[in-house]
Amino acid sequence: MTATHEVRNQVPELVGHNPADDQPLLEGLHREGAGWAEGAVRELGETLGQAHVQDWARQANDNPPTLHTHDRYGHRVDRVEFHPAWHELMRLSIGAGLTGEPWRTERPGGHVVRAAKHYLVTQLEAGHTCPIDMGYSVVPLLRKEPELAARYEPLLGSTEYDPAEVPALGKRGILAGMSLTEKQGGSDLRKVTTRAVPAGDGSYLVTGHKWFTSAPMNDIFLVLAQSPDGPSCFLLPRILPDGARNPIRLMRLKSKLGNRSNASAEIEYDNAVGWPIGELGHGIATMMAMVAVTRLVLTNSSAAAMRAGLTQALHHATHRAAFGANLVDQPLMRNVLADLAVESEAALALSLRLAAAQDRAVAGDEREAALLRIGVAAGKFWVCKRTPMHVAEALECLGGNGYVEESGLPRLYREAPLNSVWEGSGNVAALDVPRVLRREPETVDILLAELDQARGADRRLDAYVGRLRAELADGAKLAGSADPAERAELETRARQLAERLALALQGALLVRHSPPAVADAFCASRLDERHGHSFGTLPAGLALAAIVERAKIKTG
Repeated sequence: MTATHEVRNQVPELVGHNPADDQPLLEGLHREGAGWAEGAVRELGETLGQAHVQDWARQANDNPPTLHTHDRYGHRVDRVEFHPAWHELMRLSIGAGLTGEPWRTERPGGHVVRAAKHYLVTQLEAGHTCPIDMGYSVVPLLRKEPELAARYEPLLGSTEYDPAEVPALGKRGILAGMSLTEKQGGSDLRKVTTRAVPAGDGSYLVTGHKWFTSAPMNDIFLVLAQSPDGPSCFLLPRILPDGARNPIRLMRLKSKLGNRSNASAEIEYDNAVGWPIGELGHGIATMMAMVAVTRLVLTNSSAAAMRAGLTQALHHATHRAAFGANLVDQPLMRNVLADLAVESEAALALSLRLAAAQDRAVAGDEREAALLRIGVAAGKFWVCKRTPMHVAEALECLGGNGYVEESGLPRLYREAPLNSVWEGSGNVAALDVPRVLRREPETVDILLAELDQARGADRRLDAYVGRLRAELADGAKLAGSADPAERAELETRARQLAERLALALQGALLVRHSPPAVADAFCASRLDERHGHSFGTLPAGLALAAIVERAKIKTG
């Protein structure tokens, strides 16, 4: 066949690059006390940019997990089968120390290092990070029972991936899952109907149906169930210490919008054996220790999705020409790309600051722990909420090419809404802000002290924080009111308050630490309500070319 034409003006494959060659990431790593890990972060990035590693991500999503409830002879096996690419991804990320290792390191900044590595790995493929993230998040909850922590925490901190179906304590490394929601309750955990009955030997027999449990092939599960003392938390191993299967029945795998490489299941517990974690009757509060960490992780995951979309958009615009010039050099496209870069950097800066607060809170800093509680609520709400719009705009930068599966953008687009839904939807996350104001009113002063570190650097930020200061004072007054109507009024403002908190924190971080071009663009567009809110509406006079150049990663 004769070629009809010579193909020109097509963008080269985005392979062979290092996603850790990212100025805002590396600056944040050093700023938050974890510069000692730059070599390891760069080394991980070098691996992630390789073509065969990127292909693992595609294969894992093109070949989703399969549920096998019985073997050929009719025996119950309750097994999920994954494509070999999934196992390669798991081996890579666990080998990078993304499970329980940060809780064990004696060097400062371990959680910041974890956040930086997670940020890179999630850009490659988000689904496989779910079981890994739960293995990371379960540690503070497990420490409520020192005897169980002594057994399981070293295995959760292992850098070896061991998918063998044997008792957890006989493995080289393990993963943990979480089983909370039920059909009738969703986010309202008080309506849990799963029952836990004392077995007489310190263990409990758990029976009930869980509507959504991700990573059903993990080794241990934290399950919320009604004990005789009220809602309680229990640790259930998938394989019992004697090698028998705990009666944990996988009913079906969910068919999800995105996150297709990861298995999410409906589970029935049929007198499954478990051991209590934390105080009986206080299971919801106990589980929140894990949920708080997973929300921190989800904020980081959303920042990673933004960065992945931005990288694709920048790469395309740098190599694609239209109307006589490369797209990146055309004024309106440059505005869009700069706007996406500002949003991405703001999300990353907040994510790393919260990870640093995690480090300091673990070390006993109560002020940082308080900042973390309110910061995670606002960050989880806002960053996760912004991600679908950000990814959609990045996809549009590629035009029709971005809508084609081969580009990878459709997979990223399907994944983008996930983090707003998991671990509490937008309303649940936003309502944590008035809850903190009610229970810990001293947090307002701690938050304002954080913001005041940027005072005087930008008049727009100062004005915004001034308005927020008044809103917080009014919110604290309503939170302490005995009048149900006033409490309800505060709840109706929860989303607005969470948004303003997140924007103020992001603005303060960028003004203090980012180049003036980035901080100026953020304050001019996010904190000044006179300007448009769609991407690509940055006002005139900003250093857009400098912002775009900062966001670039060297590619082929």
